[in-house]
Order: sequence, then structure tokens, then C-alpha cells
Amino acid sequence: MNKSEQRIVIIGATSGIAEACAHKWCESSAQLFLVARNATRLKNIENDLIARGGRVGTYILDANNLTEHAAMVAAAQQALGHIDIVLIAHGTLSDQKACESSADAAVAEVLTNGTSVIAMLTRFANVLETQRSGTLAVISSVAGERGRPSNYVYGASKAMVTAFCEGLRARLFKVGVHVLVIKPGFVATSMTAHLKLPPLLTASPHAAAVDIDHAIRRRQDVVFTRWFWRWIMWVIRSIPSAVFKRLSL
Repeated sequence: MNKSEQRIVIIGATSGIAEACAHKWCESSAQLFLVARNATRLKNIENDLIARGGRVGTYILDANNLTEHAAMVAAAQQALGHIDIVLIAHGTLSDQKACESSADAAVAEVLTNGTSVIAMLTRFANVLETQRSGTLAVISSVAGERGRPSNYVYGASKAMVTAFCEGLRARLFKVGVHVLVIKPGFVATSMTAHLKLPPLLTASPHAAAVDIDHAIRRRQDVVFTRWFWRWIMWVIRSIPSAVFKRLSL
């Protein structure tokens, strides 16, 4: 595939990782269709990318409004024609304590980080399946590798997305469509700005974007970003349950 001809849809385009990916792909002369719910922030990103020479279209959408997905997908197809890459990057970092005390809060987080993502994946999967080409990339999380007391609502939502994509990958592989699951660890974005993240384990959005771009080009099934999270999570998954339940992770 000629990178200069890539036509890319980014859902949740105002997130730190998504914006970094947009910048990287803009440098390669890709045509971008950016989707987000924050109109002001999305406009600022659009203007910045256009100033860099990018070709950009935008669409305002709250991904939790599932009935609005079809219109957005149709708009993306009309704007781009053939779609080469779809990056689904929307989500929230759940307040675990709030979710523990409120079933409504827990369900709302699962809707944002799980159900709405699966709905989006399903619609774009059908588009790419018809094309018989393209890459469907979605941001999951290392949190989905094992349920931990500190973030199990968020982790469960991400695990749901990862499991869904494993089946989706096997289905779409047969028609030449690539499905990539992205599993970030700590990334320094506005979503994590309130957290005290360990510097040695924290990536920049740009570093994550480089990993994602590389994984798409290599048609990897899964990418951990940064790479060392694959081994960190292997250790965490290896802890026996009898021990794990006594830990405060």
C-alpha cells in the first residue's frame, strides 16, 4: 500500500494517542476523517493538521449514541471513498470507586469503553469486509489482561473488546482485512494527567503512535505500547489466584 494514498478514519480523534497518530499520518500525506464529540477541540486539531498540509474532514459524534453510528460511517465513506485504516480510540478512564458504589456508573463505563466500541467495530468491519481490504485498529488496554481491584470495571470493558476482536480477526482474515488490538500501558495524556505515573514506564503519545503505525504496516495482531508491557503483564497474569487476590494492584 502506498502510504501517500491512505484514507484513514479516526474515532475519538481528540484523545492524546489518536491526535499523535493523526499527526504522524498527516506527515505521510494521508487523507483523514476525524470523529469526536468535543467540537471545539476537534476544530483546533483540524486547523492544526491543515496548517501542516493535511487533508482533513471532521464529524461530531458522541460514540455512546449508538443510533448515530450509521450516519457517521456513511459520512466517512462519502468523504473518503475507499477506507484503508479505521482507528477506534475513544474511551474514558473509569473512576473505579464510583463504579463500585453505583451500578449506573459501572454500566455507563462499560457502554463507553466496551459496548460502543463493539458497535463501532461491527459497522466498520462490514464496510471493510465488503471492500475485502483495510485495517481495523482499536485501542484496548493492558488493563484488560487481568482483572485488578484498582480498575476492574475499566479492565473488564477492555477485555471484552479484546476478546471480540479475536473472533472478528479470524472472520475478517479470510477476506484480507487486518484487525489490530492496541494495548497501551501508561501514556502521558490529558486523561492520565491527574495520576502519578512512573516516568520509566510512561510513554509519550508520539511513541505510542509510532508503535501503532509500525504494527499496522507489519499487520500485527496485537501491539503492546511500549513493548515492555507485554512482559510486565505476562508476570501479572502468571501470579497464582490465591496470591493475586491478596495483592493491591
